[in-house]
Parts: sequence; structure tokens; C-alpha cells
Amino acid sequence: MANHFPTVEWAKDAVLYEANIRQYTAAGTFNAFAKHLPRLQNMGVEIVWLMPITPISIQERQGTLGSYYACSSYTEINKEFGTLQDFKALVKQAHSLGLKVIIDWVANHTGYDHHWTKEHPEWYMKDENGFFVEENGWADVIDLNYDVVAMRNEMIQSMQYWITECDIDGFRCDMAHLVPLDFWKDARVQCDAIKPLFWLAECEVVDYHNVFDVSYAWSWMHETEKFIKGERSLNDVNNVLHSYTGYPKDSYKLFFTSNHDENSWNGSEYEKYGNFAKALAVFTFTWKGMPLIYNGQESPSKKRLAFFDKDIIEWNNPLQLESFYTSLAMLHKSEAITNGETFILPSSNENVFAFFRRKGTDVVLVILNLSKQDRVKLYIENEWLKGNFKSVFSGLHYEFGRIETFELLSGDYLVYQTI
Repeated sequence: MANHFPTVEWAKDAVLYEANIRQYTAAGTFNAFAKHLPRLQNMGVEIVWLMPITPISIQERQGTLGSYYACSSYTEINKEFGTLQDFKALVKQAHSLGLKVIIDWVANHTGYDHHWTKEHPEWYMKDENGFFVEENGWADVIDLNYDVVAMRNEMIQSMQYWITECDIDGFRCDMAHLVPLDFWKDARVQCDAIKPLFWLAECEVVDYHNVFDVSYAWSWMHETEKFIKGERSLNDVNNVLHSYTGYPKDSYKLFFTSNHDENSWNGSEYEKYGNFAKALAVFTFTWKGMPLIYNGQESPSKKRLAFFDKDIIEWNNPLQLESFYTSLAMLHKSEAITNGETFILPSSNENVFAFFRRKGTDVVLVILNLSKQDRVKLYIENEWLKGNFKSVFSGLHYEFGRIETFELLSGDYLVYQTI
């Protein structure tokens, strides 16, 4: 099974950045966020994903401001963020910096007071008493009925509106697996006809790669969390990574240590991973796939952001991890990472994860000490090690032989690339 749709060239080795407009700045507007675009571009970000920009329903609203994922219209702008002109200006500025902009698309459900509930109540799922229903336990939304052709057509036209009107570059599709795959196929054909787009699915169903370019690596994230807690072995994590190799040849997985759901509901990457948060971030940029930075990780903002209320990201000045992510973003562009083969190295310590990525003469060595032990030694004997390398983080140069020993503290990460 292959992806029927080729991935746009600019997305193939891209670094993705998720932006929560409400929490990004005190103003919480498109214009205030736009001031950060040059910084993001300098950091190596190439695609900016904006959480939903549509207005939020009032009925059944959670908290003071509600969930972005409970919309009241698919073709209007959330006034809290600014105007349609402000949004267009944001996209235009991003494009002038060489950045792409994708928007969050919530196709499975709407808020209770979406205008379709009055205009087309037959477009929704109903219970035996004729009341709107929701099947996934969310209090503030109701499910759409994908058996209704008119609703599907209107949904696709709403998606096309943002492409023609605002020149967006793609969609991150919320809970994509809850929406029939044949709908997404129709949507992609009709939207890509306007301009080739990038499509990211929040799901982990292999068949969805028939339509989508990238899907979430949820399983990897959950396994690593259990591994750090001592409930799984590194072997279990490797089994998940191995399962991803069975995906269609031209598909990608999205790797992350945090995102809006994780941060708000399960805790920041520091709550979940503690001392190992940075080592796992290194992994997300060096394994085959697409890495995601959630806004504030470059700061780092260590708190859980309130989901339904105003709660600004903690921005350190200067940003403590900006150079860390910049180095990783630069490395991610290399041939070894984007197109290379992967070789996992044996280790005498079962909690040290080390691997090579290689394409031709471009070799990257990654060593992650995910054990609680300090001064762990890793002995490597491999032809790929022979040559001149530089440390990706320190910039120091090394001449390695075929056999070398490396020593790491708990949570340490070493990344070397051939010069």
C-alpha cells in the first residue's frame, strides 16, 4: 500500500512547530504572534501549525474561554485572535520568511451552537429522541454525520475557503481516524487541486496514509513514558519503532515529547520524562520522521497550560533551549537523517539507546543514556565510526577510530556528525 498522494517537497525534511495563539503572548493575537516568526525561522522551523483559528461555541463552553476544538463556524475567525486581515497578514509574513502555515481542522464534531445546528440539524448524529450526540466523552461538542453528502461537500468547501482566501499550506486534521477515510480522500483531491498541500493526521491508523503524509507517533510517546517510569523496557520501545517500518515507504511519523493535549492533560515533558526530556527530544529529531516542537519548549516552559482559560507560556529571556533546538533543526536537514539508513548499536547497558544514521559519507552517531546510572560507558566497534566527526552541540572536532568508548551521565545525549 502506498500513499496515493505525493508529499510536497518542502514538507519532506521539515521541522514542525505548534503554536497556541491564545497562550503565546499577553495579547493572544495573530499580530502579537507574528513578531515571533523571524525567531522561529532562525531556529530552523519550516512549518507552523496553528491550533484552531475559528470562533468557539458559547453553549456548553468549558472554562472561561472554551476549547478551540468546539467551533461555531468553519469559515470565520476567532475574534479574540484578531481579524481575517490579521490572519492573512500573518500567512503572508510567514511566506515571505520561507515558512509554511497549516491550520488545525476539526472535522469530526462542532460546538453546540455552530450555525449548522440551526440551518442543517440533519447534518448531525442524533439519539433515538432526536437529540444531538457525541460519542467520545467530550462535553462541549456534537458529532457530525458523514453519511450526509451535503455536509461532506460543505465541509470540503469550508476547507477550500482557507486555501483560496488566505493561501494556507495544509491541514493538521484533529482526530482524523474518527472521520471516514473516503471523506479525507475527497477532501485532499479537491483541496490539492487548488494548490498542493501538506496533510498531517492526528491518528495512528496505517490505512490513513492512503491520504495523509504524516501520522502521529502516539505509541512511541506512550511507550517511552512507561519506559521512563520503569513499566517497560527499551526493547518495548524498539518494538514500536520496528512496527513503524511496516508503514508505506513514502509515509512519515510525527515524533514529539509534548503537544497541546499532552502538555495540558498529562503534563509537560519534564513532568513525564524528568531528566530525560532533552535526550528524548534529541531522538525525535534524529530518527526517521518529522519532529514537532510545541510552543514554549524552546524556553523551556515547564508548566501545564490551562486548556480553557488564558494561561501564558513561561518565556525565559534568553530562551534557554533555543540553541539546542536550532542545532537539532540544522542536523535534521542532513542527508543521513532525512534519507539515511538506521543501525541500532548493541549496548551492555539495556537502558542506553545508541544508533547510527548514514547516507553515503554522511554519518550521524546518536547516544542516549536513558538509564538512571551516571558514568555509563558505551563501547562501540564499527566501521562507520572511523573518521572525522564534530559534536553537534559543542562544535568540537574528534577523530574516531573503528573502536571507541563513550561515557555518559544519566540523561546525557551525545550526537556526532561526520565533517
